Amino acid sequence: QEQLAESGGGSVESGGSLRLYCAGSPERRYHTMAWVRQAPGKEREAVAQINRHSEIEYLESVEGRFTISRGNAKNTLLLQMNSLKPEDTAMYYCAASSWACELDATCYNRWGQGTQVTVSS
Repeated sequence: QEQLAESGGGSVESGGSLRLYCAGSPERRYHTMAWVRQAPGKEREAVAQINRHSEIEYLESVEGRFTISRGNAKNTLLLQMNSLKPEDTAMYYCAASSWACELDATCYNRWGQGTQVTVSS
């Protein structure tokens, strides 16, 4: 069964850094891979995505602080998060799609279980 598996979440103080990692099914061909977050009581929002052409998009509020990249293995994805703020606290999901997407959480059709990121002030 296909899975996207995230790791690397945790708790940090404001200004700290975390690195998230996602591994997808190596036999799949994804057009777009993304990180999506959901804070309690809020809708899911796409944070960053990279497509098969290596085109990258970021949510405005994280641009300059977060960096999305592909890992060395096929269908792996990283999110380096620096200068974290309490408002970055959320469950972070790895997501993917077989088609082109705008930076939109409703576009992706493959999802991981999520990893919690908590930033204290």
